[in-house]
Amino acid sequence: MKCLYNIAMECYGAGVALASLWNTKARLWSAGRKDLFERMRSSIDPNSRTIWIHVASLGEFEQGRPIIEKIKAEKPEYNILLTFFSPSGYEIRKNYTGADYIFYLPLDTPKNAKQFLDIVNPEIAIFVKYEYWLNLLAQLRARKVRTFIVSAIYREKSIFFRSYGELWRTALDTFETIFVQDNHSRTLLAKLGCDNVIVAGDTRFDRVAQIAAAAKRIDIVEQFKGDRRLFVAGSSWGEDEELIVRLANENPTIKFVIAPHEMEDSRMAKIAQTAKYGAVRYTQYKAEDADKQILILDTMGMLSSVYGYADFSYIGGGFGVGIHNTLEAATFGLPISFGPNYKKFKEARDMITLGAATSISNYDELNRWFTPLRDDITHLATVSQISKEYTAKHQGATEIFYKTVF
Repeated sequence: MKCLYNIAMECYGAGVALASLWNTKARLWSAGRKDLFERMRSSIDPNSRTIWIHVASLGEFEQGRPIIEKIKAEKPEYNILLTFFSPSGYEIRKNYTGADYIFYLPLDTPKNAKQFLDIVNPEIAIFVKYEYWLNLLAQLRARKVRTFIVSAIYREKSIFFRSYGELWRTALDTFETIFVQDNHSRTLLAKLGCDNVIVAGDTRFDRVAQIAAAAKRIDIVEQFKGDRRLFVAGSSWGEDEELIVRLANENPTIKFVIAPHEMEDSRMAKIAQTAKYGAVRYTQYKAEDADKQILILDTMGMLSSVYGYADFSYIGGGFGVGIHNTLEAATFGLPISFGPNYKKFKEARDMITLGAATSISNYDELNRWFTPLRDDITHLATVSQISKEYTAKHQGATEIFYKTVF
């Protein structure tokens, strides 16, 4: 089985190299790993005390960020190495100042794993949520490096619980402590004989609390909103946008901000063309656009602060691979709606159960959710309070991790 895993790694690397001829993401993946070890050697002080934190992509980075910043604040004697697997995380956060070194993770071959750890020589290794690279974990075990995984979540269908999952079950032995999000994960791991498990929750709750506390004032959004109520649709895709524009057209007294997940000119143009009461892109906004109904957020890094101006929210992605981050909206106490593909996200299931969120499959369901919130101030306040209390209640995973490890 280990041999098959190593063959799969080599095939994956070759496949990405081939795809890089026409695919931008694959090209970034390959280019980012070119001369990787030479660049690492020239940057990393071999005599420094290093903590290595690995994240798959941008979402996992946001989960790991409270831990990174807690360590930097409390343990300045350590240098932080942050690695990414995906270009969508690395390219956006490669200049993040909270880490001392930021690199791509090398392809997980036996040779690369040994070379990587020879250079880094970490005292502590932390994996965020998932990504069980078997050769790296084997090397960490052999070197007796203190290794942890945080905000992990396990399901019955995970490879660890399959008949062919022996190698991955062995990989779990690498972790001094497994910090999981829920009791269900702890119960599943107990069936494998894992007793080094702590239910700490999800560090994303700590992160969104930080985001809310640091929310920025945005003059354009303030001017655009005026004294009207605001509906924010975050990380939207095409099918989401069709529903939201229709809702806007039928609710002319409500202002809308739409933040597309991918800012394609054609999609933003379609929003503007179908908006009955006018739409303008954020980067093209002028004072005279304040009477338009829809503001299209065509810039990065602002959505979390925009939620602070909202009264209602919709999270995109639920008609595709899965919904995006609901917690950024929930931490501001917003009622939340999203499409039908949400079930793998615990916080979405929780908030539906509590009444803070609703899943919709079509426009009629969206309208039935929105109308009572629009028309009944007491109902809106009740749902908003549930949403805010949910995020506040689940904070603290970072502190549990820190006190356990240090």
